[in-house]
Amino acid sequence: MNEERYSRQVLFSPIGRKGQERIRNKHVLVIGAGALGTGNAEVLVRAGIGKLTIVDRDYVEWSNLQRQQLYNEQDAKDHLPKAIAAKNRLEEINSSVEIEAHILDVMPEELLNLAMGVDLIIDATDNFETRMILNDVSQKLSIPWLYGACVGSYGISFTILPGVTPCLHCLLNEVPIGGLTCDTAGIISPAVSHVVAYQTTEALKILVEDYESISHRVVSFDLWKNEHVSLDVRNLKREECPSCGVHRTYPSLRYENQTKTAVLCGRDSVQIRPASRHSVNLLAISRTLENQGKRVERNPYLIRFKVDSLKVVLFYDGRALIHGTKEIMKAKSIYHRYFG
Repeated sequence: MNEERYSRQVLFSPIGRKGQERIRNKHVLVIGAGALGTGNAEVLVRAGIGKLTIVDRDYVEWSNLQRQQLYNEQDAKDHLPKAIAAKNRLEEINSSVEIEAHILDVMPEELLNLAMGVDLIIDATDNFETRMILNDVSQKLSIPWLYGACVGSYGISFTILPGVTPCLHCLLNEVPIGGLTCDTAGIISPAVSHVVAYQTTEALKILVEDYESISHRVVSFDLWKNEHVSLDVRNLKREECPSCGVHRTYPSLRYENQTKTAVLCGRDSVQIRPASRHSVNLLAISRTLENQGKRVERNPYLIRFKVDSLKVVLFYDGRALIHGTKEIMKAKSIYHRYFG
């Protein structure tokens, strides 16, 4: 370990030399490589985490550059998947950290596999379904996770320790945790940074195993309105909770509760998941489309083309994003017309 690199962090007494060694031996899983994901990932990589796995289903767009700090203009021009662009930048920041990247829309099976052997999971997603899956995986595997969300100038975070704190399911009827999205209400970068500060501070506490310092409060704020709320939620843990209670059923891990098609986070976009995840030959498909007169853009991870006013993006796992519509049936029709 480069002693000078982490010297200021080691001087911080709650971490110290022993804590730094613990950080170096830990593995963190970050779900989502947007604003919160890139912020969390960069802090942890600079802090000297041993291994970081980052997962995301999307690619870099120009609208991301205002707040998603690991990306640059070339990433947007190349339509590079966020997980890959993040990995490239993180390896430049700290070459001693093992970075693993996955271009995935995580479902229970994938998340259960990814979480095996992980010390901490960080929520940086943009949808509630994934958060509930993450919550149940955390409880099933007894892995701490950090909930976080932000929109506009508002943000919220909470640390969830299986067997100790209430889980997200416990809080659903008690704490306001949903609502607007970045694509309907916008977002300012300071709100992102504020949530990242809370999440990464709690992450460091967990990684150095200082559990006495863990917050048991849901923290929310609105920076523009100068508002800050901190709620002690320890008494909200429910014995009858289906995710963390006495008789657990882990409802979000059940197949029937998983959506196969979804409108994305307030955007004019629909995601189509194939009936079964499988690799597709992007080069062969792009050639077929070009023979049909379509102009196709491609990189090693995805292809893009237009159908009338709609933009279609196909990933190598058979998943597609149909941009320009919220009509699920219309998106399904296009998917089956071109991809079977």
